[in-house]
Amino acid sequence: MNHGSDIRRRQLLAAALGLPLAGLAGGAFAQQQAWPNRPVRVVLGYPPGGAADGTARPIEPKLQEALGQPVLFDYRPGAGATIAADFTAKAAADGYTLHFVDSGPMTILPNGKQLGYDPFASFTPIGMVCTGGTLLVAHPSVEANTVQELIAEARSKPGALSYGTSGIGGAGHLAAELLQEMAGIKMEHVPYKGGSQAAADLIGGQVPLLFSSMATAIPHVQTGKMKAIAVTSLTRASALPDVPTVAEQGLPGFEASVWFAMVGPANLPAEIVAKVNRAINAALADPKVQDSIRRQGYEPVSGPPDGLAAQIRADHEKWGKVIRDAKIVRACEMPAKAWGRFPAT
Repeated sequence: MNHGSDIRRRQLLAAALGLPLAGLAGGAFAQQQAWPNRPVRVVLGYPPGGAADGTARPIEPKLQEALGQPVLFDYRPGAGATIAADFTAKAAADGYTLHFVDSGPMTILPNGKQLGYDPFASFTPIGMVCTGGTLLVAHPSVEANTVQELIAEARSKPGALSYGTSGIGGAGHLAAELLQEMAGIKMEHVPYKGGSQAAADLIGGQVPLLFSSMATAIPHVQTGKMKAIAVTSLTRASALPDVPTVAEQGLPGFEASVWFAMVGPANLPAEIVAKVNRAINAALADPKVQDSIRRQGYEPVSGPPDGLAAQIRADHEKWGKVIRDAKIVRACEMPAKAWGRFPAT
């Protein structure tokens, strides 16, 4: 008896009767359908070389090992990382498109039809990876060395000071808006497509201040190309223990933390979520991975998918007032202004 022909006949009969095919072809058919059986794409909303890239890379080898397939990074920068989020939200929920995301795109309040996704309904939380603060840095020629000195200058020259970020509605932008709200000052925002581009312009003297990811700014602080003013988290960063927090410098209670995590499109199958979550948590248990993440100014944070879901909702609520007060709308594609070198003070 031809076993292959018999399987084919049973498949055709099942199709005619509207019955499921699973199991009819035996183990070979089921194994063919197992996830993953081809490379898995991980979308990032920023260019290579920034914080997202730097904190995703340490877990990549362990993720690849656990899944048994290549893990390919797909960079889709721009619009405060909402381009990548929108792409992920519209992807098939088959596990072959995942998204390594920061807290910015997940906490922007939908503004009518201006966002193509919903922070809650459009994604499946998989697991947290790390958390930390944003770093407020200045060009070395800026006279101010503290938050209070910057506030004093901003008050004396309303709207004259400008600051760069990795994009509208991102973690740096929200941190800057919270600082301005609490200090009662106004500065001009210069959004970029990514942190590395913003850092290059600060070093080149195009903008005097930058709310930067830790991973992007730390190497430049260490070489003296940037001057560290403050960390926006409640506690100091282990990578820069001598840099005080904003809260320590006259704004008690100030906190603007950022986190990085893995999500997928809505309705991602539970078994896929569980498998990726286990792989991420296993990677974060590796001392070498932990050290790599800490060197970039972040703390590894493992946990279950529902922990990430709770964090998204908490941040969404926390930043809602800041977003509305600052009138932050869609994180549309918006090129940075050509400020030219800022006046020497």
